Amino acid sequence: MSLCREVITLQLGHYSNFVGTHWWNLQDASLCYDLDGSPGELQSDVMFREGVTHGGQVTYTPRLIAMDLKGSLQTLRQEGILYETENHAGAFSWKGQVVTHKHTLPTKNAFLQDLDKLDNEEILTEADLHSSQQAQYSGAIPIQTVNSSLEHSKRVYSLEGNVRVWSDFLRLHLHPRTISVIHQYNHDGESDRLEAFGQGEALCKGPVLDELEDKLHFFIEECDYLQGFQVLCDLSDGFSGLGSKVTELLQDSYGGRGILTWGLSPVSHANSTPVREHCHLLNCALGMIHMANHSSFFCPLTLRGGLGPRPTATPDFTHMNYDPTLWYHSSSLLALALDTMTVSYRLRQHSNPMWQLADALAVSGRKVVSAYGAIPFPVVHGTHLSEAFDTFADALPWKPLSACPELGNGCCYGQSVALRGLERKCMVRPQVPGTQPLLDYPCSGEDILASWIQSHYPASPMAVQIVSSASKLTPPFPQIFNKSVSPQGLLQKQVPSTSAVAPPVVSVPVLTSLQSSPAIGPWLSELHIAASRLDPHRIAPSFLTHGPEPSDLQEALEQLRVLAHCYHNENSGLFHSSSEDDDND
Repeated sequence: MSLCREVITLQLGHYSNFVGTHWWNLQDASLCYDLDGSPGELQSDVMFREGVTHGGQVTYTPRLIAMDLKGSLQTLRQEGILYETENHAGAFSWKGQVVTHKHTLPTKNAFLQDLDKLDNEEILTEADLHSSQQAQYSGAIPIQTVNSSLEHSKRVYSLEGNVRVWSDFLRLHLHPRTISVIHQYNHDGESDRLEAFGQGEALCKGPVLDELEDKLHFFIEECDYLQGFQVLCDLSDGFSGLGSKVTELLQDSYGGRGILTWGLSPVSHANSTPVREHCHLLNCALGMIHMANHSSFFCPLTLRGGLGPRPTATPDFTHMNYDPTLWYHSSSLLALALDTMTVSYRLRQHSNPMWQLADALAVSGRKVVSAYGAIPFPVVHGTHLSEAFDTFADALPWKPLSACPELGNGCCYGQSVALRGLERKCMVRPQVPGTQPLLDYPCSGEDILASWIQSHYPASPMAVQIVSSASKLTPPFPQIFNKSVSPQGLLQKQVPSTSAVAPPVVSVPVLTSLQSSPAIGPWLSELHIAASRLDPHRIAPSFLTHGPEPSDLQEALEQLRVLAHCYHNENSGLFHSSSEDDDND
């Protein structure tokens, strides 16, 4: 029996919960065993915990702590419904007059309405729960696996105009200890906003800290072999300050565990102003350096062309039609990439713990890494992996997911490349009968992928991981693929006519790369220069009202400048220090 090394996930902020919701929906869609009863390549117990309700029903819920602001849940109950008691009658002893005040609940979209029907054991179509969904569990079927019947209902949801918050497309039930609501600040409106780094730092004390520690202890105490924490944190608002304190707490209390922190930033914010954009920039700079210091590694994830006030164009994914400004769309792409980048420490066999991944990338103080992804990985139906790489020639198929373009000079301190979604029989081109095999011809998918990476990064230390199972897309994942993509996520040799209704894409192959490279140096340096040129006293006085002190701000920016120099490579020829740029002003 394989050892299960548990991981606890923390999601801090509204956009992080958008990405996290898509990510957990992907995990929920992959919970079923194969038809032959054998477990899949990924071990779900790493991320999920098993429990029992008051009625004796088995549950399977994420090992997750999600924090957000007042008003962010809409129709979702903070305590969930898994452990609610059926009858509250007789609980009140008051005999006097009772005045009841009611408010109108937000309207649920079609997807949430169908989930309610499934929870009430109403069947959407003739397709009921398949036996394969029950094979993983003994006894009663967990409530959240009922959601999997949405896959068999063949319903397609267009939620682009109906998603206001992340709970509008959450398909699985959460544990009562998962959600924490910060009541000091509002999700909507112009007052009581969590906008500044110092506001977030100040939150990590008192009731908020007590509740966080209580939830952490609950999830940690039931783990047998805790390998570490995934932290998804909003980078451009006050949650960056909260994330800095949370990662510091994790480092102080559980320093021997892996802490992989992903800084999330959307392409655009609602009701943005120049002053708020400047605050976003300072929050990004401060959050990045503090969370990098307290984490095993820190990786920003964003589809913006940069973290500064004037980003360039968003990544152009050739086979996708997505709206980068729509959080529902952009978060789904980042979740797909995250689902592939994290497979190495979620494998059932030959798993590499997260601290090994961090040790391989965060060398010599280089704790900031960049992410790249090919979504979907462009493989033509009926061809093999080697043929797919032949079509790329000298180009790289992936796009920046950290707003950090590659230098293209073959310099890289280390990288972790993962490919999922291609069956083993689709990896290697079959040998032509009667021909002699080449001695140096790659004999496995891993060999082909490693050989291709080495052709672009000949001296780069690397780790290569291939998982056959694709990311499974079930409702309500947005259908943002164009008609060149088949339902299995492969490219079609003949694109259907524009009048034909394309069937939904149900799975997709994804290729990702996590890199520590000289390209991060100038990228960090540009962020340092842009943040240093801002005068909070003049453009955003409220930023310093809540902290940090001016001296602390300058110290953090100096640390960012020093970190940028850690990536200096004499052979890159493209690194410019902030001091050199300042001298030229």
